[in-house]
Amino acid sequence: MRKIPSKPRSTPGTITVRAAPGRRCRALVSFGGRTEQAAIGRGGITARKREGDGATPIAAMPLVGGYVRADRIVPPATRLSLKRTRPDMLWCDAPDHASYNRPVAAPFAGRHERMMRSDGLYDVCLVMDWNMRVRRRNGGSAIFFHLIRPGYQPTEGCVAVSLPAMRRILAFARKGTVVKVLG
Repeated sequence: MRKIPSKPRSTPGTITVRAAPGRRCRALVSFGGRTEQAAIGRGGITARKREGDGATPIAAMPLVGGYVRADRIVPPATRLSLKRTRPDMLWCDAPDHASYNRPVAAPFAGRHERMMRSDGLYDVCLVMDWNMRVRRRNGGSAIFFHLIRPGYQPTEGCVAVSLPAMRRILAFARKGTVVKVLG
């Protein structure tokens, strides 16, 4: 991955996500003086996130790293740690499994999501610290910052933006940048 040279910055910055006026499943993402359109969960924004509810949690979630499909796009320049996505990469979303809300490798018998998707949503996929350090069963897994579906269709609870917007976010973000979803 290409790294952006470090510039002295007192804080890692904040990315703010707020619902777009009159649109339950759309949001505005603000960072570094910019605002971008986004899609959020089909369940809108909630303070009571549960596994499978399709909602985006109201929370302050640090970015912890992410994944890039280097076979499909040129890895974007960033200060974040991005791993190249491989075919065996999965994410466990089975609340009763010991690896709940963790990356796992195929073959894996528990319920999971493929990180190397054919639809391109995870061509760039940033991991936010939601229910990871201290996991609550059924508290919701894998709140990612990923690429949009055409027409900004709702997500399963993640925040999704266009590839050009993601490139701008990656230039702004670094480990510890906090994504604040406001109610």
